Amino acid sequence: MSNQTVGVELAETTRDDSTPKRPQGSKLMADGRPRSAVAIVSMILLCLLWTVPTLGLLVTSLRSREDAATTGWWTALWNGGWTFDNYRGVWEGTNISDGFINSLVVAIPATIIPIMFAAFAAYAFTFMDFRGRDVIFIAIVAVLVVPIQVAFGPMLDLLGPRGLGISGQYIAVWLLHTGFGMPLAIYTLRNYMATLPKTIIESAKIDGATHFQTFWKLIVPMSVPALAAFAILQFLWVWNDLLIAKLFLSASNSTVIVEVQGLLGTQGQGQELLTAAAFISMLVPLLVFFTMQRFFVRGLTAGAVKG
Repeated sequence: MSNQTVGVELAETTRDDSTPKRPQGSKLMADGRPRSAVAIVSMILLCLLWTVPTLGLLVTSLRSREDAATTGWWTALWNGGWTFDNYRGVWEGTNISDGFINSLVVAIPATIIPIMFAAFAAYAFTFMDFRGRDVIFIAIVAVLVVPIQVAFGPMLDLLGPRGLGISGQYIAVWLLHTGFGMPLAIYTLRNYMATLPKTIIESAKIDGATHFQTFWKLIVPMSVPALAAFAILQFLWVWNDLLIAKLFLSASNSTVIVEVQGLLGTQGQGQELLTAAAFISMLVPLLVFFTMQRFFVRGLTAGAVKG
């Protein structure tokens, strides 16, 4: 047997012996921490509490108005009485389909635009030195505590007929959601970029890379978790927004949330359609969240703990 063969066998033996193996049925998690029965039970209970209202909404949307008014939704689980008339009435008798499309037209640009501008700003606050950088960043973060409702009056004047004259159009809502979403976006992305290794940026400068090249080729690929986390928050906020869409969009391009709100009359009429429309409006946010959820916690917690 050659020396090379003996060396390979010794290396494999050493590697196999030194690699710790977790026995089947072990009470340790993948990272070595012990499993907590209290944590497992608590998470199961929280998941159930979180799911029960959604399940109740789904069951109620499949019941008639009389059944929903006289008995609890849980009784339908064994008594039956299912019907799709509510969904048929929502889709055929209302403008919910047009509102669905309008919500996509509003939410997608209102998510992409603030991410783009906030990423540039976060890069500048993190990796560029300029006068007043800390003061400007503190001022941007301070805006987070200001309610957006206080800006509705001035914005109606600025975007209305006495100002730019774009109130009622999509561009007005895009600008508003971009402005209102920028402080949180800059704060989130700046905290994440602060955790990135400075040595990579310094190496790029030594190689002659410009800030534009460093941003697109290094920072953006490494900041995907934070970008995705904010994209989820921004999209959900814009999709579920009622005030801005109600005030700054016309009736011809109202969003799905405005259409859902309009289904319920002053005397409670349309209540059976409201549950079906509400469940339809939840489909896109759920799809977005489950598609990008693996980035969500990672992006939000980055930079929270140093060391």
